[in-house]
Amino acid sequence: MTGEVSPSESLVRVDEIDGLNSVPVTPVAGRLDSVVIRFAGDSGDGMQLTGSQFATTSALIGNDIATMPDFPAEIRAPAGTLPGVSAFQLQFSSGEIFTPGDEPDVLVAMNAAALKVNLGRLRHGRTIIANTDGFDKGNLSKSGYAADPLEDGSLDGYRLISIPITSLTMKALEGSPLPKPEKQMSKNFYALGVLYWLYSRPLEATEKWIQAKFAKSPDVCEANLTALRGGYAYADASELFDARYEVPAAAQQPGLYRNISGNKAMALGLYAASVKSGLPLFLGSYPITPASDILAELARLKPQGVITVQAEDEIAAVCAAIGASFAGAIGLTTTSGPGVALKSEGIGLAVMTELPLVIVNVQRGGPSTGLPTKTEQADLLQALCGRNGECPAVVLAPQSAADCFDAAFEAVRIAVTHMTPVFVLSDGYIANGSEPWAVPLESELPGISVHHHVDPETFQPFNRDPETLARPWALPGTPGLEHRVGGLEHSNITGNISYEPLVHEEMVRLRAEKVARVARDYPPLEPYGDPSGDLLVVGWGGTFGALRTAVNQARSRGLSVSHLHLRHLNPLPDELGDILRRFDRVLVAELNLGQLDMVLRAKYLRNTILYSKVQGQPFRSTEILDAIDRALEGDPQ
Repeated sequence: MTGEVSPSESLVRVDEIDGLNSVPVTPVAGRLDSVVIRFAGDSGDGMQLTGSQFATTSALIGNDIATMPDFPAEIRAPAGTLPGVSAFQLQFSSGEIFTPGDEPDVLVAMNAAALKVNLGRLRHGRTIIANTDGFDKGNLSKSGYAADPLEDGSLDGYRLISIPITSLTMKALEGSPLPKPEKQMSKNFYALGVLYWLYSRPLEATEKWIQAKFAKSPDVCEANLTALRGGYAYADASELFDARYEVPAAAQQPGLYRNISGNKAMALGLYAASVKSGLPLFLGSYPITPASDILAELARLKPQGVITVQAEDEIAAVCAAIGASFAGAIGLTTTSGPGVALKSEGIGLAVMTELPLVIVNVQRGGPSTGLPTKTEQADLLQALCGRNGECPAVVLAPQSAADCFDAAFEAVRIAVTHMTPVFVLSDGYIANGSEPWAVPLESELPGISVHHHVDPETFQPFNRDPETLARPWALPGTPGLEHRVGGLEHSNITGNISYEPLVHEEMVRLRAEKVARVARDYPPLEPYGDPSGDLLVVGWGGTFGALRTAVNQARSRGLSVSHLHLRHLNPLPDELGDILRRFDRVLVAELNLGQLDMVLRAKYLRNTILYSKVQGQPFRSTEILDAIDRALEGDPQ
């Protein structure tokens, strides 16, 4: 049945994981280093929940994990049709991994449409677990099959395991008082039980989640528990599988870990920055896919003092956040690309008034409404240049789900230190994906120093810090510090409105220089691998996992390949030009038509090789590895 993973359910200490291994024991035939599973079915089949529960359980027993939810583009596509297929892919491993895997080892197909949409992802010889009840005449017709692929021999190249999951679920729930449609909704837990048996996963974590989630609906709770246990028992007794497998825990430092999505990590990073700075956090937002979860997560922190306002539109949302910054809070607005377009004038107001503002853009496929549930990296130029006039802003990009915490925390620090708007460019892939995250202690987080001006004798609205060029942050109501700021051009120091040509140029240059000086705060930049060599692979944002995996594979073959992943996109790090010159070739990989590539070429006059993809899907590491080989051979792609 549908639902979300509670944040608290995925907390575990690495030194306590042995207690979660009380699985009814059937001998394990073999150990595997890693496994990739893709759950697929109708959008109402609970595939996101099934996958997230498998991922959470795997994280709890110590595996490294990476996940990729793949939502259908249509909200209510007809059941059984190709556009309505929802999928969740995860990789769990005994070693360090960076991606949810290129190709599934196992595809769980709950109906014919799920098989048709996802079969192309499987190599021959891989396993298909098919719910035969989803391959009746109606489902076959809706998905465009002329014959049943489970019986016509077209899947002979795969290891096909046919299970009537829906029928078996109904049989297991014969004694349940629930109506038939609600019983059928438990089939995802039956499928989950089968996979838990196959890969030696414990049931306890999911049982506890079901009991907590459906505590107010005892019949639903009991049905889901029965289905989960029924699937496990069926797999154990049926002899459909010739072996069970185990994926041992990955080596990790002792500590408190949780399985976290990018959006949840972003919310926690923003809240942590509020705690460390001592400033209240105010979010003005309007729901938009795939950023809405940040609003939901921060709304849960109301008891901790977080203020969230779901505004009537994007413009009201950003203006409310600017007002909160003027009043002394951390002003925050969250959105996706279409929302940034509507917020642009408001962001320009924050640049002119020189107030701290954090804008989180969880990028999706565009333009316009585009592909709301798919990922893309095509909003970089929008963040760099998408406002009228000379309107500079700082731009950061997290590289993974867990890294969203650090990027959000840093964005707040830069915004309040330098009195400037800061963009955080997440994307749908890392926002919805998840991975283990070591929960930091508050004492381990760096401090965020905030200075509110209080001395009337030394106050001028734009009297700048000599190092950062940040203007003073004076709170409304402070005696003797009455002032006004606005969107009209004004003189430096006094803030008096001015239409003088030279004054305007002075202010434009000052605002640009203030943003440029943010680079002085960056940590040293060095490539992963060798400091110089034949090829440097450059990327940014959520492409990190695929790029790092491909570079590691190339280096294992003895190739001279290094990786540089940019967190700071404006201003760019001071060392970047020198690093680019150390390598014979530079390969830039991004999920757009070459936006960072264009910036690097323009700024550093360096010939680069572009590898781009705009399909609403993340890179596969094999794609990047092929691009590396071609680049080393001199192929311009």
